[in-house]
Amino acid sequence: MKVVEERYRTAMDRALTLARAAGESGEVPVGAVVISPGGQVIAEAGNAREVEHDPTAHAEIRALRAAGARLGHSHLDGCTLVVTLEPCTMCAGAIQLARIRRVVLGAWEPRTGACGSVRDVLRDSRSNHQVEVLAGLGAQESEELLQGFFARRR
Repeated sequence: MKVVEERYRTAMDRALTLARAAGESGEVPVGAVVISPGGQVIAEAGNAREVEHDPTAHAEIRALRAAGARLGHSHLDGCTLVVTLEPCTMCAGAIQLARIRRVVLGAWEPRTGACGSVRDVLRDSRSNHQVEVLAGLGAQESEELLQGFFARRR
């Protein structure tokens, strides 16, 4: 894994804020931010599966949809997705289809992760698009949010 660059710290801080808000509303606390090739935030979202009654309303999917709407295109060439938790297989597939350049993730997801822990959808050489993965930025904060959320639910 490549060492995560601090230039994504502000975006990760925003993703963590979105994750906290999602957790407070009863969602699994995950937040995601899409950054343009020039470094501007173009979209952001938190998990909303329960609120929207939609199993696909993961933070990553919602942020990618918002970015596509803002840019007027389904391809987000050169963009970076910053997310508090390693994306699942569904989200990794959407990230590939969106042509995201890189994913910066906080915590690894040891059960359903699809960016290098359990699976590695984003860097599969059989795909026509591979995504750079940078991990570990905000990992401790992300893990604490998740652990606290699930401890309260038990």
